[in-house]
Amino acid sequence: MHFHHHRHHHREARARGEFGFHGRMHGLGQRRRERVFDQGDLRYVILKLISEAPRHGYEIIKAIEDKVGGAYSPSPGVIYPTLTLLEELGYVTVESVEGGKKLYRLADAGQAALEEKKSVVEAIFRRMADIHERFEGPSPRIARAMQNLGMAIGTRMRAGPVSAEQLDTMIAAIDEAAGKVEKA
Repeated sequence: MHFHHHRHHHREARARGEFGFHGRMHGLGQRRRERVFDQGDLRYVILKLISEAPRHGYEIIKAIEDKVGGAYSPSPGVIYPTLTLLEELGYVTVESVEGGKKLYRLADAGQAALEEKKSVVEAIFRRMADIHERFEGPSPRIARAMQNLGMAIGTRMRAGPVSAEQLDTMIAAIDEAAGKVEKA
């Protein structure tokens, strides 16, 4: 049992580092080092977003970015361990869908946790809205999209053998995206 608690603590510590002063904030000038989330906030942000609709991990990353107007981009290396923590706590359930993606749904225990911390959750989302309102810089969504592409390629390449036809399809999709970006 102590080991189980240690794993939770490790995930929280990792989340604290990413979402405290070491998160990737963009374009806030002197407020660049502003803390977006305090310790433990991330789990409530994720629970609240999942309570609005079941989501995949990358949808949670995008939703957080959107809530802060693109001023902050959480990394998959923080989101996914926190989702695993929430699953282990019984706050979310996970459903595997096509392509090996996981869909996260709010469990009754997660809803109870949200209700118990309602004022904390509201305060977190007010802070996020304040950042959204102040942010006027370029969006880090491009970096997130590039990370998503890299993760998708890596996931597919690790999933098993890739035929010449599948490889050609992947390359064509990447080349097509590059062409669209050049014309944007």
